[in-house]
Amino acid sequence: MKRIRIFQVLTVSALCSLLLIPTAAFAGEKTDFTGEWTLNEDKSDLGERGAFAASKIAVKQEGNTITIERTRTGRDGEERTNSETLTMDGKENIRESERGSSTSVLTWSDDGTALTIKSKREFNRQGEIFEMNSTEVWTLAEDGKILKIQSDISSSRGERSVSLVYEKK
Repeated sequence: MKRIRIFQVLTVSALCSLLLIPTAAFAGEKTDFTGEWTLNEDKSDLGERGAFAASKIAVKQEGNTITIERTRTGRDGEERTNSETLTMDGKENIRESERGSSTSVLTWSDDGTALTIKSKREFNRQGEIFEMNSTEVWTLAEDGKILKIQSDISSSRGERSVSLVYEKK
């Protein structure tokens, strides 16, 4: 009788272990945002100052890093592209420039489908320091053909939220 009970416990334990393996393997996979993306203004909610949204984004995700190139049209009509390479391990990414500094931290959702980028930027304008905090949540939709970015920004000029929709080229 004791042997049968031990056999039942071992059998149930083995079955439970087999059921957990696929879940653990899936939890390690992260969404890949690599691609060239074009803003769809009609599907986006650009808010009052939507002109600052990037018209194009190029993303290259390799290993534990992501490189993001954002192309915007300036007030003079000229396209400007800025690029940043960040680690996706929850550690601070610090970048210094002639205009100020930026600290970003990237984290993944528990299921690995959403990437959150929290940034703090300090700008020096005519000797005065301005601070801007932003949170972007990136997700893919429609079998990876749509990149959605929910962006919330706060600064001395107030708060704003935009929902950006980009289509893969």
